[in-house]
Amino acid sequence: MNHFNVINRHMAAGLTVLFTGLAPVAGAQPVSESVYDSPAVSLRLGVGEHYQRAELAWESPSFWTYRFSGNGSRLDLLGELGVAYWHADGSRRPRDVWQFSAIPMLRWTFDNRYYIEAGIGATVFSSTRFANKNISTAFQFGDHIGVGMHLSPHSRLSLRYSHYSNAGIKRPNPGLNLLQLTYTYQY
Repeated sequence: MNHFNVINRHMAAGLTVLFTGLAPVAGAQPVSESVYDSPAVSLRLGVGEHYQRAELAWESPSFWTYRFSGNGSRLDLLGELGVAYWHADGSRRPRDVWQFSAIPMLRWTFDNRYYIEAGIGATVFSSTRFANKNISTAFQFGDHIGVGMHLSPHSRLSLRYSHYSNAGIKRPNPGLNLLQLTYTYQY
């Protein structure tokens, strides 16, 4: 079974837990009109093919908002700055790498409590080798798609799939894929 099938299976299980298991327990909360008017900080934990990732990220207030009429849905453009530590399993070398990222994210909030987000942005790794892979360039693009829910007016829980690669700037370009769980606190 290839790693994409494993990741897809984990993503499907995670989405099921997020929307059917956690929503009633956590009590997904409606959000106010000013939900993204202040910054937030996130802790993101992820797993990939033979590696793990932990990230601390800062989220800007919304740069732009479009409110859909009648149903409380909205579309926001936000910025995300992050620093992450990656760790490889077993004897894979190098075992550790740092990553710095700047990602513009589009977030569609619907039913005043759930959201879907997507973004593409720049990221820089501290090494061009990680977990027995040659990623060729320190500069990589990060592609992200996720789903989430508001737990309270100030906190959110989300599941995100991310892919990092250099978009063919240099070969080889194996890419790194992750499924991540995020807790966000808006202050």
